[in-house]
Amino acid sequence: MNISRRTVLIGTTTLSGLLAMGLGGSPAFAMDGPKTLRLPLARPAGNLDPQRYVGIFAIQDMIFDPLVQYTRGGKIEPGLAESWTISEDHKVYTFKLRPNVVFTDGEPWNAEAMKWNLDRWMPKADYNWLQVSANLDKIEVIDPMTVAIHFKQVTPTALIEFSYVRPVRFLSPRAVEADGSYKSPIGTGAWKVDSDTPEGTDLVPNDKYWGAKPTLDKVSLVVIPDARSRMSALLAGDIDAAGGAFIAAVSPQDATTLKSGGITIATDTGTDTMILGFNPRRELFKDIKVREAFNLLIDREAICTALMKGYATPTMNLYPDVIAYSGKRFDVPKRDVERAKKLLDEAGWVGEGTRSKDGKPLNVELVISEDAVANSRALGEVLQAEFSEAGIGLTLRNVDHAARHGDIPQFKYDISLFITNGAPYDPYNTLGLMILSSVEPGTDGKLWEDPAVDPLIMRALSAPEAERPEAFQAVATWLHDNWAIAPLYHAQRIWAHGDRVKTFVVPATEYEMPIKGISL
Repeated sequence: MNISRRTVLIGTTTLSGLLAMGLGGSPAFAMDGPKTLRLPLARPAGNLDPQRYVGIFAIQDMIFDPLVQYTRGGKIEPGLAESWTISEDHKVYTFKLRPNVVFTDGEPWNAEAMKWNLDRWMPKADYNWLQVSANLDKIEVIDPMTVAIHFKQVTPTALIEFSYVRPVRFLSPRAVEADGSYKSPIGTGAWKVDSDTPEGTDLVPNDKYWGAKPTLDKVSLVVIPDARSRMSALLAGDIDAAGGAFIAAVSPQDATTLKSGGITIATDTGTDTMILGFNPRRELFKDIKVREAFNLLIDREAICTALMKGYATPTMNLYPDVIAYSGKRFDVPKRDVERAKKLLDEAGWVGEGTRSKDGKPLNVELVISEDAVANSRALGEVLQAEFSEAGIGLTLRNVDHAARHGDIPQFKYDISLFITNGAPYDPYNTLGLMILSSVEPGTDGKLWEDPAVDPLIMRALSAPEAERPEAFQAVATWLHDNWAIAPLYHAQRIWAHGDRVKTFVVPATEYEMPIKGISL
């Protein structure tokens, strides 16, 4: 494969160049004390109401506890629920609540507080993307510390969904206005908000916390929207660490630069997948030979090496192996231009230069969005070069985040880049929302749709635990055998930290701050 020097160098600003650009003017941090962890945010914390999709996930996670806790590999552990039982017909989940827990305003955590929170969202159609909402029958308070949730049908996703950050976390019933609208972020979590401004948010330990007390005195979060300024602040020692896809992302290029400057790079296996998706409603992509040809023109190894700087693993799988029921690993095909050309010939797309069929040229448009999918322009330029070798004309249409979330669900594209939902949402969400054809496209659009695979997906989404590995494998095999999607890579999760951090553990998901296991 020929990747141009320009493509290889995209985003790889050298350390000396970074410093020469005068990016040392990052926001000043007050050195509050030896146990203050200083982290950047790419944007302000926002409205932290746990029932709204506005605030930064990881801050909400610090303030509001889950009913049950998602841990690595999809294991579910107790949270505000000390234990639970599932009825014989798998339609009733009964939670025994943890005793002696209070919200930071002194309000008790009990069955009434749980029901009050769930009543705020579970019965509402706006939340039916969650199966616990769509399938809800009733919420029953059995005694002051026991709640039973009755579903109309089997809901195997229930425990995983109850681990989500929003809209599932629990707000103090007193933290609302007289009309019931959200007023302040009062939870039962290990941290509480000390100050919150557009410039940053400070959190301090909750002295009423029921679990292990934080070892830090404060977490100081400062807003630094520009990635290069965050790099400068980290190199200067003004912040202790940076990372997290939804907090202050560190790109592979940034990681390379920071590492050369003496910053420690901490990585963990990514839980999502970058995928090139075909518009399933375009006649062109209804031909399996065309889909296979597009797949065979992609050099996944080179993309991971040149663009991702080694911080990614090439794949042909829908999910990385850290996702439950992700199934067997499919071989990553070597780039095969000649085989791709032959397939396009067989599909009727022929000719020199840009191929054509029935007088129509083989020109396709790739929708990219740096706002929504970082590094998508560079990736698009690589695909552009690769597809041209087989006579495919590829143009790039760059849109902002809002436009992408408008166009993709309306199928206003030929091909586009998609990212699977990752932990804790998968393996259920990407299949149920982005591939199952009977479900309307959400803001992330459809990776693929075909009624032929729907029965396999429905079986996987409703299978009892013992049958899930086989059921999910059947879906993965169908997608693979039909070349329905073009998985590219599993990106590693990247954090960077300075010498002030003595121990660092990358969180289990992208929706958490790196608080557990850290020491200064």
